[in-house]
Amino acid sequence: DVPMALLTPDRYFSRITAIDIEADLLGRGYRAVLLDIDNTIRARDTHQVPRDVGLWLGRARTAGVDFCLVSNNWHSDVYQFAGELELPIVAKAMKPVPAAFMVALRKLKAPRSEAVVVGDQLATDVLGAHLAGLPAYMLQPLVEQDLPHTLLLRNAERVILGDRKPEPAVHMRQAGDELAASCAPAAAGSPSSSE
Repeated sequence: DVPMALLTPDRYFSRITAIDIEADLLGRGYRAVLLDIDNTIRARDTHQVPRDVGLWLGRARTAGVDFCLVSNNWHSDVYQFAGELELPIVAKAMKPVPAAFMVALRKLKAPRSEAVVVGDQLATDVLGAHLAGLPAYMLQPLVEQDLPHTLLLRNAERVILGDRKPEPAVHMRQAGDELAASCAPAAAGSPSSSE
C-alpha cells in the first residue's frame, strides 16, 4: 500500500505554461527541471510541441533554468526529439523507479535541493519524484489521447485527486493585461508612430 503522500503532487497546474518561471521555479530555488515528454510538453496525438509550450521552454532556459528530459518512452524518436530541443535525456527511464531521476540530476550537475520533477502522471512522474526525494509539479495532460494502460491509470488519478483543480495561472492574466496595455492607442499628445 503506497502512502497517499507519495501520490500527492506538490503543485498541480493546467499546463506547463501556467508555471511561473520566477515565482514557481527560480524563486523556490529550482534551477533544474526533470521533465516528462509525452502529454507534458509534446502532444501524444500529434507528436508536436504546442507553440506556447515551446516559447515557455525558451523563456525558462533564458532565465537560467536547466532541463533534462526523463521519459519511459523507448522509441528512438525521443532521442531525436531531445536533439531538436538541445536537451539532455534519460529515456527508458522505468519511472517510478528513482534511478532515472538520479541520472538526470547528474547530467545537470544539480543537487536534489535545486530540482523539481514536472510531468502529467501520478503513477510515474509524481510517485517517482517522491521516491527519489524530489518535489513534483503535476500537469493536466496536453490531450486526452493516451496509451491504453495510461488511460486506465487516469481513472485512478481522478479518484486520488478528487475535486482538486489546477492552480489558476495568475501570471498569465497579468501578462495578458500587460500585452493589452502595450497595444492600446497612444495617449493624446504623445508622438505618433507614423511620423
